[in-house]
Amino acid sequence: MPTHLTENPFEEGIKALSARRTGEALQWFEKAVAEENTPRARSYLAYCRAKERGSYREAVALCMEVMKEEPKNSEIYLNLGRIYLLAGQRKSAIRAFDLGLRYGKNAQIVNELVLLGRRKAPPVPFLPRSHPVNKYLGKLMKKLGMR
Repeated sequence: MPTHLTENPFEEGIKALSARRTGEALQWFEKAVAEENTPRARSYLAYCRAKERGSYREAVALCMEVMKEEPKNSEIYLNLGRIYLLAGQRKSAIRAFDLGLRYGKNAQIVNELVLLGRRKAPPVPFLPRSHPVNKYLGKLMKKLGMR
């Protein structure tokens, strides 16, 4: 980690994270939390810890704690969703991303959801997706351009 006195550790962490250098980003966010201790910085710190160290439970707990302080910050939900994805909990990740979108249009959350790919609800929601009625009705609706 370069040592420049004029640089903002949080911004440097964001730059490192966008360049996919999570190890460096982790160091920057640790420094940012030590200096400012903002909820936003702690949520990014949680994500980096989960990514680098595999401490998913700790990271989820930290994000949940941060969420209580700033419940309407979509970036916290973004990081929570990313942590859930790292932990292999796809449904929880989608739920976190959806909650984040309620508090603001976040392009990164939208991008994560697009990468995940989401299926549309079955035509007859009270029947299982694999039921023949849902299968054939879905195919018919797709041909008719209704889906």
